[in-house]
Amino acid sequence: MSDVLTSVHHHIGRIRLNRPKALHALNHAMCDAMLTALEDWRDDPAVQAVLIDHAEGRGFCAGGDIRMIADSSATDGADARAFFATEYRLNHRLFTYAKPTIAVMDGVTMGGGVGISQPCKVRIATENSRFAMPETAIGLFPDVGGGWYLSRLPGRIGQYLALTGARLDGTEMLALGLATHLVKAQALDEIKHAIAADPSAIETILSEHATAPGDAAILTQREAIDRLFASDDFEEILSALEADGSEWASTQLATLRQRSPLSCKVSLKLLLDGATMPTFEDEMRQEYAVVTRIVQRPDIVEGVRAVIVDKDHAPKWDPATPEGVSDHMIDRIFAPLDAGEEWQPH
Repeated sequence: MSDVLTSVHHHIGRIRLNRPKALHALNHAMCDAMLTALEDWRDDPAVQAVLIDHAEGRGFCAGGDIRMIADSSATDGADARAFFATEYRLNHRLFTYAKPTIAVMDGVTMGGGVGISQPCKVRIATENSRFAMPETAIGLFPDVGGGWYLSRLPGRIGQYLALTGARLDGTEMLALGLATHLVKAQALDEIKHAIAADPSAIETILSEHATAPGDAAILTQREAIDRLFASDDFEEILSALEADGSEWASTQLATLRQRSPLSCKVSLKLLLDGATMPTFEDEMRQEYAVVTRIVQRPDIVEGVRAVIVDKDHAPKWDPATPEGVSDHMIDRIFAPLDAGEEWQPH
C-alpha cells in the first residue's frame, strides 16, 4: 500500500497521507507523489479543488522523516538535502496553486505537516488538532515556511512557538489564523462529501458545521509572551525570563535551557528575516540554504538520538551554550548558496 493515496472524487482531487505507524510523517517518496498529483490536476477541468487529509489511524502529519535526516546528516547529508529540496518544492507548489486547496488538520500537525497545511487556502481544525513546530528540541529549526508563517502571527507569538515548540489546540489555531475553520471531527466525512459534490460551496458548507470556539488559552499569555519574547537576541530573552521569575516564565526558561542554542538563534534570525521576505519563493530559498548548513552540523544527530532513539532527553549540544553561538556562525549558516546549489521551485 502506498504511503500517499491520490484519487479524484466527484469534483476534487484527494491526497491522503497513509503512513499511520509514523503518524503520516513525510518521506521523500510521499513528497514526490504529492507533487505529481498536483501537477496532474493543475490543468484538469474535472478537478475543481484539492483536499489533503490522512487515511487510517491518528493524524494529520507528525512532520518529516527525522531518522533519515539524522542518518544522512551523520554522513554526507546528500539524502537530507534532496529530501528538503523536494519537500520545499511541495510547500511552494501548494502556496502558489491556482485551484482552491483544503487541508484537514484532524490530529497532530507538526513540522512537515505544518508545511503542507499552512499554504492551503482552507485550513480545517478539529478538537483533535495539535499544532507545533518543535524543531529546536532536535537541533533543527521551524522550516517548511515557518519563517514566513510564524513571523506573521500576532505580537511575539511566532517567536515563542518557534523557540519553545509549544503546542496549540484547534481553538488556539483558529484564534491565531493558523486554521480558517473549526469543526467537530465527527462531521468531517459529511463535510468532505459535501465539498466533493460542490467545491464552490466550501465556505457555506464549513459555516454550517462551524464549532463555537472556546477561549484560546494562548491569548491569556499574550502580554507575557510579547514582553518576555520581545527581543531578537536569544540571550536577552533568557535574561528577561530569568528576571521575571513568575511560574510561567520559569517554565519557559526551563524549556529553552533544553533546546539547541544554535537552533534557537537560527530560529530567531529566520523569523526576523521572514517578516520582510519579498516572496514565499525567497523564503524557501533562504530556508534551504540554512538547512543544508544545519544538516552538516552535529546537533541534529544528537537531538534525534536524545529525543527519538535513546529517549534520554539529555542532548549534548554543540555549541553547548547560547554564548558559544557567535554572530559569525549564524551569518555563515544564512549565507546564500552558490548559484548551482541554490534551491529552485521547479
